[in-house]
Amino acid sequence: MRIIHPVPYGRYLAVALILLAAGFIVKSFAEGQVDWSVTWRYLFWPNILMGLVNTIWMSILCMAIGIAIGLASALARESVNPVLRGASIFYTWFFRGAPLILQLLLWYNLALIFPRISLFGFYDARTVDIITPAVAALLAFGLNAGAYASEIIRAGLLGVDRGQFEAAKAIGMTNSVALRRIVIPQAMRTVLPPLGNEFISLIKMTSLASIIGFSDLLRSVQNIYFINTRIIEMLMVATVWYLFVVTILSIFQHRLEARFGRGFAKGGRR
Repeated sequence: MRIIHPVPYGRYLAVALILLAAGFIVKSFAEGQVDWSVTWRYLFWPNILMGLVNTIWMSILCMAIGIAIGLASALARESVNPVLRGASIFYTWFFRGAPLILQLLLWYNLALIFPRISLFGFYDARTVDIITPAVAALLAFGLNAGAYASEIIRAGLLGVDRGQFEAAKAIGMTNSVALRRIVIPQAMRTVLPPLGNEFISLIKMTSLASIIGFSDLLRSVQNIYFINTRIIEMLMVATVWYLFVVTILSIFQHRLEARFGRGFAKGGRR
């Protein structure tokens, strides 16, 4: 009996539409009034590279702050102490609910509420001298990332079988040792993908800090196109670097996930 395979017309149509759209985009940029020589000339401009460095260290530091706060908040959320649990719930509710750009502006303008910052008489300074654009961005992005990381980490911890924790306590491990050696390593396999995506999103969200004067990649690009008026060309410079950084991070994330996923088949089965 001869087997007749159906012709995948839908697949052919999808490929044709994608190629048509790609060709239209390439043709538009090729024939548009974009001077690509300007883009390549400014790609390694010192101010651009400095802005890129600022974007990277800001993202790394904010994500580190976010993971530390997120872990503490996730553990507090599962605590039997109602005060800790309530504080964790309020923290995630507030920092996930308020727009990030609003949080940036609030921290940057903190001096309007507290003109001076004093620590029990040992330290006293003007708030405007302490809350610089970089500090305001660290506080806003770090606390915001912590709120999202809290729910991600909590979901990962809840995904570990409770019996593992009980077994660890049965052989004499304390709660902290059981978390560090048994629960958290197993939760990492579930936590890493969303945390990696959160970090990649944070890389791009740091561009919001340009509105308060932080010299990130986008701010550096804007400072140049305000002078040379080559807006699209300079925005392409920022696009190239953002895509480069995200690509490197995606590769690193994939390898890290593979490392923590060793011993598990696809689909989560051993």
